[in-house]
Amino acid sequence: MIVGGSNGWNMQLLHLQDFSGTKMARIPIPFLGFLFLAICFCSSMAEAQGYVGYKDPRRPVGARIKNLLARMTLEEKIGQMLQIERANATAQVMKDYFIGSVLSGGGSVPAPKASPEQWVDMVNEIQKGALATRLGIPMIYGIDAVHGHNNVYKATIFPHNVGLGVTRDPDLLKRIGAATALEVRATGIPYAFAPCIAVCRDPRWGRCYESYSEDPKIVKMMTEIIPGLQGDIPANSRKGVPYVGGKDKVAACAKHYVGDGGTVKGINENNTIVSQHELYSIHMPAYYDSIIKGVATVMASYSSLNGMKMHANHKMLTGFLKNRLHFRGFVISDWQGIDKITYPPHANYTYSIQASILAGVDMVMGPYNYPEFINELTNLVKKNVIPMSRIDDAVKRILRVKFSMGLFESPLADNSLANEVGSKEHRELAREAVRKSLVLLQNGKSAAAGPLLPLPKKVPKILVAGSHADNLGYQCGGWTIEWQGLGGNDLTAGTTILNAIKATVDQSTQVVFNENPDPAFFKSNDFSYAIVVVGEQPYAETNGDNLNLTLPEPGPSTINNVCGAVKCVVVVVSGRPLVIEPYLASMDALVAAWLPGSEGQGVADALFGDYGFSGKLARTWFKRVDQLPMNVGDQHYDPLFPFGFGLTTKPSRQSS
Repeated sequence: MIVGGSNGWNMQLLHLQDFSGTKMARIPIPFLGFLFLAICFCSSMAEAQGYVGYKDPRRPVGARIKNLLARMTLEEKIGQMLQIERANATAQVMKDYFIGSVLSGGGSVPAPKASPEQWVDMVNEIQKGALATRLGIPMIYGIDAVHGHNNVYKATIFPHNVGLGVTRDPDLLKRIGAATALEVRATGIPYAFAPCIAVCRDPRWGRCYESYSEDPKIVKMMTEIIPGLQGDIPANSRKGVPYVGGKDKVAACAKHYVGDGGTVKGINENNTIVSQHELYSIHMPAYYDSIIKGVATVMASYSSLNGMKMHANHKMLTGFLKNRLHFRGFVISDWQGIDKITYPPHANYTYSIQASILAGVDMVMGPYNYPEFINELTNLVKKNVIPMSRIDDAVKRILRVKFSMGLFESPLADNSLANEVGSKEHRELAREAVRKSLVLLQNGKSAAAGPLLPLPKKVPKILVAGSHADNLGYQCGGWTIEWQGLGGNDLTAGTTILNAIKATVDQSTQVVFNENPDPAFFKSNDFSYAIVVVGEQPYAETNGDNLNLTLPEPGPSTINNVCGAVKCVVVVVSGRPLVIEPYLASMDALVAAWLPGSEGQGVADALFGDYGFSGKLARTWFKRVDQLPMNVGDQHYDPLFPFGFGLTTKPSRQSS
């Protein structure tokens, strides 16, 4: 309040009061002004002497963001909103364009069969370019580590998600997340584009193996991989705030938001036509859990939702994800995702930028055409088509993730975790995941015949046949070393199913391998039993779209030739159920192994009874493709093997 003065002149005094209303002191208002100026002067002096507010880890993240954002030019802000491909990311490009993020696309590596040290050196060189900018904002490097650190030579390759859903084991997923984070960090990378929390409703989709299940409850359960990747959020954490807990953890990415697994006929990047109830009860639940668990980023889907491209969907990206679910991390586009808002892609790039940024995309994965993006977005802001408030919101979100994960304090990687890549402990974990993901679909031609599995280890001679028995690339599938995957055994380190069998049987048992024997072969051989391993060749994304889902040749002929001559177990290596009913009668046993990854020993563990079969189908196994889409609960549900089906065996005590 203002009171009268004394000593012959008037002075304005301010009564300070405590919260109860009691008067504490009277301070002259001019003195407050002096105090404010003094604080500003001290702050300026501190900055002049090297103290920079946003670089102080003792300050709250919000204060650091505010301090840094106030210093940034439009050019620097737009640079933060870009993620470019490693191949373009020289230190000079990073410095000149203020690039905020870099990625390795599938198969984009510093050198063939590069070591962890080579990865670290490459990432650090790029980072030094970012740190050399005026404000020294570190870039964040991202990579598709979708079943382990799958681009990296000798990394542990875990089963693809289609197999992991079978386990219904959230703790296993958390351990896989933690192991993957260590291997990713070992190569200097702090950001993984995982997990894919799509709910695949049609196995004709080429990305169905990236989905844990057709059942949203299982997919939701599997989001426990997020605290494995990022760390457990603190007890007092606010909902929706990103959290990454240290140098052995990585920022995760829930993808692809939303409805990517529900497209018409399973056509990749197509249109998902659903009611509001179906959207929020089938495709959305895993996002609720991901955000509660502090996921740092969400990737928009190429697909459309009821005709609206998700990359341009303001209602879902901003209205629901950011405003309703209070997601505070950043939304990233998919690879050239904003280009595909138009058809043909990139036909009207100015519109694509405008639509995606206004919809709520914060970081654009524009791997190659970054100068065009920068120029067009700059013009849109200067013309007030895109308000500065939208740019600031995007940059705040990106900076929040970078500050939260400690990137400003530790921008450069070292080689201290190099031994984590493909470590024995991680391979044992992958082997555990393999055996838990197997589903035993048939065991014995009839009740009278009795079960074939577990197989005896000590017999005179056994046959191993099939295109997938001795092919590490085939058992790993797509997104392994290359985007589309590879065939053969030279792509990375691991154990083929054939070698696992050889390592498991008794030393006296002769193992004969013939990939595709003809009927004459059996006339001169006498086998106790045969193991036939067949399935799909690797694929990724649209290349995997398949409207017939037949078992590829020579699989059928191998099954007919072998199973017609000797007792056999057929192991199917595939990213989804296939048409298998025509061959069932000739088999004694059938195992779905999905895409098990590098540790084929897990398959042998169950075949020979060292561990029992325990997996239950997380996908419906259909009879014919004309039944599709067909998911558990549908009125026309008539499967070959229903959702949740899986025979079990008990471990058997055998010496080998």
